[in-house]
Amino acid sequence: MKAIRIHAFGAPAVLTLEDLDKPAPTGGKLLIRVAAASVNPVDYKIRQGKFPGVKAGDLPVTLGRDVAGVVETAGGEFEVGDAVYAHLDWADGGYADYALCAPTGVALKPKSLDMTAAAAVPLAGATAWQGLFDHGGIKAGERVLIHGGSGGVGGFAVQFAKAHGAHVIATASGDGVALVKTYGADEVVDYKQQKFEEVATDIDLVLDLIGGETQDRSFAVLKRGGRLISTVQDPDKARLAAMGLTGQRFMASPNGGELMAMAALIDAGAVKVAVSRTFPLAKAAEAHAFLEDEHPNGKVVLVVG
Repeated sequence: MKAIRIHAFGAPAVLTLEDLDKPAPTGGKLLIRVAAASVNPVDYKIRQGKFPGVKAGDLPVTLGRDVAGVVETAGGEFEVGDAVYAHLDWADGGYADYALCAPTGVALKPKSLDMTAAAAVPLAGATAWQGLFDHGGIKAGERVLIHGGSGGVGGFAVQFAKAHGAHVIATASGDGVALVKTYGADEVVDYKQQKFEEVATDIDLVLDLIGGETQDRSFAVLKRGGRLISTVQDPDKARLAAMGLTGQRFMASPNGGELMAMAALIDAGAVKVAVSRTFPLAKAAEAHAFLEDEHPNGKVVLVVG
């Protein structure tokens, strides 16, 4: 099979297309014939050597954390030929013709999506879902601020929060403002034109996908008892305690049950999937450069085969 691997950390040029043996299923994992694989910021962080879970001694590795495709070997509740989407462990790698995944990270793909759009969902969707529900404890009627609402994770977060009955305020800029409005956000702040603190007040939950100064300023908009959940940076624990807040940084983990719930929302028309651009597998380096440099609205997807 063909696969994109890195043998050293560095710029996009370290991504190489190689011929490898098709992986043999072990430990109860499914073999999936990949139709499309999503490109995520964690992929270029691994490539740069900035992801703590992947050290130089782990190389070479095949990148890619989420895919859509067809089951090749039965396992768990899945049969050969099932069209699925999956959230992979980092060591399995989805930038390839075939990938392994534990059944616990797999679900039948949304029927309303093609393979390309389906591949855009698992990791970004899981990050949004777990940030809001598993860690954020979102409740219907709460006021939620989502930073980076036009990105891959942010777009899903806006829609999941709205579907759950929250009042959603999101930050974006440029063309992203209009996109986030289509997701159903109650209020969208163009952060290049206005400070979000002027709009977002008495907030129950902040989902921080940006970090830095944005996170620092977010403390002021939270009401007492509010939560600050981040994918990029640990909130200051002393400051949280002093202000009567709670918060944490988290990383998403594969959860097939949550993928099933997302598929139901997508097929019901409650959640849209935005794919910004596609690249063939062999152009993975170009896809990385595009995602890293352009910070597009929506997801970037590799079309495989």
